[in-house]
Amino acid sequence: MRVRTGEGGGPLATIKDVAKLAGVSISTVSYALNNSPRISKETRDKILQAARQLNYQKNGIASDLKRNKTRTIALLVTDLAGPYYAELVRGIQDVAVSKEYDLLVCSSMGGETSTAVKFLAEKRVDGAIVMAHNISEEIIAQSARKKFPIILFDRCVTHEHVVSIEVDNEEGAFKAAEHLIENGHRSIAYISGLAVSQLHQMRLRGYERALRNYGLEDRMRLNQFGTFTRDNGYHMTKMLIAQGHLPSACMYANDEMAIGGLEAFKEHGVRVPEDVSVVGFDDIELAKYVRPALTTVMQPKYERGALAAHLIFQMLDGNTQDVQPYYKLPTQLVLRESVARRTP
Repeated sequence: MRVRTGEGGGPLATIKDVAKLAGVSISTVSYALNNSPRISKETRDKILQAARQLNYQKNGIASDLKRNKTRTIALLVTDLAGPYYAELVRGIQDVAVSKEYDLLVCSSMGGETSTAVKFLAEKRVDGAIVMAHNISEEIIAQSARKKFPIILFDRCVTHEHVVSIEVDNEEGAFKAAEHLIENGHRSIAYISGLAVSQLHQMRLRGYERALRNYGLEDRMRLNQFGTFTRDNGYHMTKMLIAQGHLPSACMYANDEMAIGGLEAFKEHGVRVPEDVSVVGFDDIELAKYVRPALTTVMQPKYERGALAAHLIFQMLDGNTQDVQPYYKLPTQLVLRESVARRTP
């Protein structure tokens, strides 16, 4: 690992060190060092004093308008685990490669102290695509510039240099729940991780709206715990089986959880779809290969990634006349073998 060193041979102080000494966030340090009017004189003076004390020097790559282009775009994610991201990243990368740019994937684990936030604050790349839900809207708005555009997934931030791209998660979940209801299901459980992100809140909202529209609001069964992983879907389904009184159908917040659920049902001799129908969300590659093949909601993963990359390059080139501040992409219900008709 290469370490930057100062005149005395020791490691150079970072913006994170300055933030810690001054008792402020990394983004606040960045704004103070760039003379932003957002920062009070008292706070700026405290930050500058901390920077002098640490002999902090701004990285040449990190300086805002004066820096050279890095020909790199950052994709900021909370977690790259799971197959959902592969197709989306391929969409971004295909466009980036055609523009002779690199794609850097960076984790936001750690929130304000993460490497992802540091990249935003110090402008170490030419622009960013933000999927991470734990980077605050304030940091995103503070970081965006004409020469540092940001594409934001599944959230909206009103800013001249931020573009939001959402998938219609609520409508997708609504269509999935409606499909179950139209096939005679009246007891439909919704199995999800803890809905901390807007994306999963919208999916839950679609499920709830469908049941209300058909007068089934008193039949809602919400099971929310832990993460959105296959392993958690497996364990939550086992708990549902242990409770008895199985619903006639289960909607899962994503395909990974649904595939874990299929395994749990199989272990306990519960037949899908004869005993319980199952629906997922995302249409990952594995969904069509499990048995029974999974009915799910497809979202345009590759197209979403490619759109994000095209937009960020348009903004970098100054061609913003056709760039909209907000895009919503449609979903599609994919019918396979995991849903059976039930006589009410």
